[in-house]
Formats: sequence, C-alpha cells, structure tokens
Amino acid sequence: MKVRILSAIVMLLVFVPLLIIGGKPYALLMAALAVLGLYEMIHIRESRKPFPLVMKVFAYLLVLFCCLMNSDSVLFTTKLDYRVITFIIFIFLIPIIVFQDSKTYSINDAFFLVGSILFVGMSFNVLLITRNYSLDYVIFLFLITIMTDTFAYFTGLLIGRHKLLEKISPKKTVEGMIGGTLMAVIISSTYYHVIINSSLSIVTLILITMVLSLIGQVGDLVFSAIKRYYNQKDFSNLIPGHGGILDRLDSIIFVVLAFILFIDIL
Repeated sequence: MKVRILSAIVMLLVFVPLLIIGGKPYALLMAALAVLGLYEMIHIRESRKPFPLVMKVFAYLLVLFCCLMNSDSVLFTTKLDYRVITFIIFIFLIPIIVFQDSKTYSINDAFFLVGSILFVGMSFNVLLITRNYSLDYVIFLFLITIMTDTFAYFTGLLIGRHKLLEKISPKKTVEGMIGGTLMAVIISSTYYHVIINSSLSIVTLILITMVLSLIGQVGDLVFSAIKRYYNQKDFSNLIPGHGGILDRLDSIIFVVLAFILFIDIL
C-alpha cells in the first residue's frame, strides 16, 4: 500500500504541474505517455509472439507522429489526415510479403500494430489538443473519471451485491457502477456549469456527463478484457503498485475519445 501511495504522489507531482503549464512541456509528456502506452500494447501481445524489431521501431515513431499532430493548435482540431492513415497501413502491411513467414510477421501482427498506433496515438493527441483548447475541459474530463472510479469503488465496497461482469472484472458491481456514475454526474456537471459554461442546458449537460462516465467504465472493462485475453494481471510494471500506464489511464482514454463526439455541443 505504501508503494502504491508513493507512486500516486510521484505521478501527481509530475502530471499536475505539466498540465497547468501546458505548451511544449505538456506535449512532451503526452508523447512520452503515447510511447509507453504503445510499449504496453506491444508488450502484452509479445507475451505470445514477438514482433520484428524493425516493425516496433516504425510503430514507436508513428505513434509519436500521431500524438503530436496539431500539437501547437489552440483550436479544437481533431483531424487525422487520410495520407497518414494510408502511410501507416502500407508501412505495416507491405512487410508481410517481405518477411514471407507468418511465424515471424503475419497479417494479424500488422493489423494489431496499425490498430494500436491509431488507438493510442489518437487518444493522447486528443488529450493534448484538449489542453491547448482549455485547461478547464481537461479538468472536467479527469473529474469524470476520478469521481467515477472513486465512488464506484467505495459504493461497491459498502453495498455492492450484484456482480457487473464477473468474468472480466470480478470486483466490479452494478451498485458500484450506479454510485460512481451518479456522483461523477453531480460533481463534474457542477464544475462544468460553474466554471466552463453556465448557459448549456442542465439536462443536456447531465446526459452527456452520464454518457461519458459510463463510457469511461466501459473503457476500464475493455482494457480488463484485453488483459484477461492475454492472461496478464497488468499491462506492465512501469508504475510500482499500479501496473502500467494503460492500467491507470484506461478510463480517461475512452472518455477523451467519446468527448470528441460531444465537442460541438459542449
């Protein structure tokens, strides 16, 4: 427990100042997290089969590129050029015929890398662009995930009786999901209404916040399902007592991606 608490304090001491400062320091943090996130996706897949080194090098370079696209924009611009997607697809599909050995590098390997690069790169790119656009929005999104996780844990601990998806995450309960969502909606919606925009309809705000909270919990379950598929407890041991980057940021990744769907309303 002491190691877990100490790690959490160190993470906050690094993340919070860079979040407040923004700009290039925060962009470098997002880039580092994107590389580490991709490392964990590759690491968990390599528990079954290693990737060729050259393909991993291309993967890390391209996830950096995806993460840092429009990194200096102060407008909320989330555009991934089709040329970039095409280039990524070619880079990872063409080597299938170069290696000529599915045991070394297969179509499944190629699509796993393409999907992982786009998924991880886009997620941290949105976190970066959102910070450029407004610090308040980033706080709003993190409030949703933190309040959801915190109150889901304590509600489940106190009154949790009905398992949510026991095969994927044995400790999660229906009561925890309801309690976490309810408190996230109350606290995060209040923050948004008071700090960001008091003119937005309360009903609309509550509905969007509720959806984001639920999607964050879905994200947690999706990452848990990935770990169970590969028979791994954590994505890595990069953070003592916490597992890996993706173990800590699983909910926020889904929340920021879902946030794109509502940006024109919020």
